[in-house]
Amino acid sequence: MSLQKKVWMFGYSQESKMIAASLRDGNFVINIVESNKKNANDALLDGFKNTALIDVTNDDELEPLGIKTSDYIICVMDDEHLNVFLTLSLRSMCPKNEIISISHSIYTTQKLKMAGASKVIDLYQVSANRIHSIFKKPIATKILDSFISTSYEISFGEFTVPKGSCLDGVILENFDFSQFNIILIGVLDWELGDEFIFATTNIAHKLDVDDIIVCIGKNNDLQEFEKKLRMSSK
Repeated sequence: MSLQKKVWMFGYSQESKMIAASLRDGNFVINIVESNKKNANDALLDGFKNTALIDVTNDDELEPLGIKTSDYIICVMDDEHLNVFLTLSLRSMCPKNEIISISHSIYTTQKLKMAGASKVIDLYQVSANRIHSIFKKPIATKILDSFISTSYEISFGEFTVPKGSCLDGVILENFDFSQFNIILIGVLDWELGDEFIFATTNIAHKLDVDDIIVCIGKNNDLQEFEKKLRMSSK
């Protein structure tokens, strides 16, 4: 039985509610930290018993929380200036922890990086390359996916190429994914190694059995594409 990962989430707004719910479903232990009494009460009402109401600008109140090195930290305060300040304080206090901060602009993203965030998820600047970098961080992937799937009914799909399917032996650049209303993000081509390769690179990829492709699109369209793959392999 695997040990549950502990997450410290600073901020409980409309956005972070989606993150918290998604992570709880993913079997993470969630600790909510708020400086706003109403938001803290909302967290308690939503079933997050490990909720603390403190002054997040006061290090003397942050330190007793007992954040361990193996714990994840997520900064998603409503006030972006406070989010930057908090990220800076937590980085000083927790130099080895994974700190993920949420941003809404390029300007804030740069500040959060300078403040010491391990990963910044800019909700309005998600590109194929950025998605790839987030893939390597499971908890960040979970957060990003919660925003996309909850807000826009869009999510990621991972597909293994079946033998004899419509993708078996196909040159990737010649396949029209738009006919299924989905977008190709990248591919794991075993002939080229075990590195994930972006769709933005200019290398010709011949897909083989068991290669893995990652696409983004509406849930229904991804499901239809998966059915097409299975049917074409029969």
